[in-house]
Amino acid sequence: MSKQLLRDSLSVRRNLNVNLSELKDDVIAINRVTKVVKGGKNLSFSALVVVGDSRGHAGFGMGKAREVPMAIKKGIEQAKKNLIKLNMKGTTIPHQVTGWYGSAQVLLKPASEGTGVIAGGPVRKVMQVAGITNVLTKSIGTSNPHNVVKATFAALLSLKDVAHVAETRSKTVEEISAKSPRGGEKTEKKRQQGNNPWQPRKRA
Repeated sequence: MSKQLLRDSLSVRRNLNVNLSELKDDVIAINRVTKVVKGGKNLSFSALVVVGDSRGHAGFGMGKAREVPMAIKKGIEQAKKNLIKLNMKGTTIPHQVTGWYGSAQVLLKPASEGTGVIAGGPVRKVMQVAGITNVLTKSIGTSNPHNVVKATFAALLSLKDVAHVAETRSKTVEEISAKSPRGGEKTEKKRQQGNNPWQPRKRA
């Protein structure tokens, strides 16, 4: 997803049924910014914050101020304006997806129940506030937290609902969700032989 496309997607104000009192926030990064002026140096802080209700709604924002608490407060207010609804499948995501932003690339893969959040740094905090408790992730490229968070949200915005895909392809949800076994006859032979690795192979 390009930078302009991500900005346009987040700039759309969505009417979400979210209780603001249930939103949880988490600070990802705080940077100290020094601006050199004629009279000396002006010191300020910028904070990158993510918010979510752990029920499939999440957003991120950045705030700048002379004090750290005020920068965090501004970031939270901006993150609440950027809230989006995620297409989830239980406690994980419906399919594998990759998000790009700048030189950051984030890969998200669905995981079975009990796997947990296999992620680190900014991606883990985004998954936690969004309520995704079982997912496999991989961050490739830059480790800049701003670009990593934006790449993560680009991937989350690319998630598709099964019902919408079935309607687009003129199929039922059962046909889309059905998985055909890989390997065909080989899979059937392995099932008949069992999982014994020491079983000798029959020569023709």
